[in-house]
Amino acid sequence: MSILIKNGRVVTASESYIADLYTSGEKILAIGKDLDYEADRVIDATGMLVFPGGIDPHVHLDMPFMGTYSSDDYETGTRAALHGGTTTVIDFILQTQGDTLQNALNIWRKKSEGKAIGDYAYHMAVTDFNDDVAKEVVKMIENEGISSFKTFMAYKGALMIDDGQMIQLMKVVKKYGGLVTVHATNGDVIDALIAKNLAKGNRSPLYHYLSQPEVTEAEASARFSDMLYYTDCPGYIVHMTCEGALHAVRKATQRNQKVFAETCIQYLMLDASLYEKNFEGAKWVMSPPLREKKDQEALWSGINQGLIQTVGTDHCPFLWEQKKMGKDNFSKIPNGHPAIEHRMELLFSEGVHQGKISLPKYVEITSTNAAKIFGMYPQKGTLAIGSDADIVIFDPKKTHTISVNTHHMNCDYSAYEGQTVTGKTDTVILRGKVAIENETCKLEAGYGQFIKRGKTSKTVL
Repeated sequence: MSILIKNGRVVTASESYIADLYTSGEKILAIGKDLDYEADRVIDATGMLVFPGGIDPHVHLDMPFMGTYSSDDYETGTRAALHGGTTTVIDFILQTQGDTLQNALNIWRKKSEGKAIGDYAYHMAVTDFNDDVAKEVVKMIENEGISSFKTFMAYKGALMIDDGQMIQLMKVVKKYGGLVTVHATNGDVIDALIAKNLAKGNRSPLYHYLSQPEVTEAEASARFSDMLYYTDCPGYIVHMTCEGALHAVRKATQRNQKVFAETCIQYLMLDASLYEKNFEGAKWVMSPPLREKKDQEALWSGINQGLIQTVGTDHCPFLWEQKKMGKDNFSKIPNGHPAIEHRMELLFSEGVHQGKISLPKYVEITSTNAAKIFGMYPQKGTLAIGSDADIVIFDPKKTHTISVNTHHMNCDYSAYEGQTVTGKTDTVILRGKVAIENETCKLEAGYGQFIKRGKTSKTVL
């Protein structure tokens, strides 16, 4: 199938201009003024923005957590992502402590193959590092196209590895061309604060927030940066929430170190006052928790200063009945919220429409940087000849209201209920096929492909 998109404003991470764009098969074949191609489908994009399909670098689909599973699987989750303009997601495989990386990969393949509608890749979470796992890390990079390895500095006894294991992992990953990513919070301090609050009878969602103060994230981010500096390994901090953690990355630049950082849409849009809504605050229980207004300001500044390279979602939805597992104990509330569908539109509305970021910066942090950091560029993340025809046609003036009644995520509440947004995804194309049109998904489960990723380095940006 061939598609000719006419008269749209083509936006990349470096420029913005009026042009036509022609695709055939799965690839972009031409970009230019007044293209004269015969096409199976012609789309008039006058007045619209045309930018590369979004890449969400941080999602959790069908993920086991606290005795239950996140409520979006690969079919519902990638469909919802496509509705919002995200054409590729990177999910996290979780190694079970005592088991192999290969067995974890086999489990996630069963979750995704034949179900995904949008394209996807994997991060591999290493929760039990030893000599045998070190050999598997090399295999994942060399053979499986999985080149990023998630680590946890919290959740002791389930996901956390210690600093000695972290350094040994970094050395292997550095040698073979991978990247170490981290959940950077001080788990020991958090565990102590949780125990202290529960002992005092403090059980509401507010104490989830109060048990994870800013210092726990700032300290861990600085410690992770120091370990990266010692090992000379490329590293990436996921879901950064606060000014203190941003300062840790900023300080690392003083020794000419590059530490990649991601924030998430909720930390730019929402704040900790939501935890004061009694148990309704459970809708926003996630780790790290929402922070303060001053942290939002710091994160927006960090984006414009180039200290934060990507905006993801940490999409990990649970139904309200699942959230009620913690109605009498905040530490039992499943962590996560639904956002995979709204990242692109919320960020455009709050960022571009409100004048906080430019259009090229928007494309950079929603797509291009993730593609570069995680070894998918230029196949993904840009509008260029030879790149995958992953294209969003976006109406920058259309307003709409977010609601559980209209979203496509498998979640029975919205974390952004009633939020009025300026900017709406109109048409989404994935590898040359129309995926979303007239708010309807045109693709079936199984169309989504696994994307094998290349190696990375500290100098990809």
